[in-house]
Amino acid sequence: MPSPFTINLLQGSITFTFAAESAQGLKRAIAELMQELKTTTSQQSQGGQRSRPQPKNNMEYRSMGAVFFEAFCNPNIYPSPFAAKVLITVRDDKIRLSGEAELPRLIEDLNLYLANLEAD
Repeated sequence: MPSPFTINLLQGSITFTFAAESAQGLKRAIAELMQELKTTTSQQSQGGQRSRPQPKNNMEYRSMGAVFFEAFCNPNIYPSPFAAKVLITVRDDKIRLSGEAELPRLIEDLNLYLANLEAD
């Protein structure tokens, strides 16, 4: 049985059932997002010629389990990974919750969840 996963949002938190495979998929999606954000940051810090940065792909991660889970982030609007926010949506047939989570905090929550799974 999947373990409960808690995500701390900007205002409050949400706990729901999340499979280990889904958590690993989210971790991979976040790693790709971090790479996009780091590329943008390094391009901005390379003074000299000012060129328009190439648009980066959005992170859109979806998982269907006990509930539908979606995480979305547009890396083009944040100056660094530390400023990025992720829109989180969790829903089932009776309720839908959407909120924002800070990317660094989401990474912490996910790493804690995965560590707890390994400890069990």
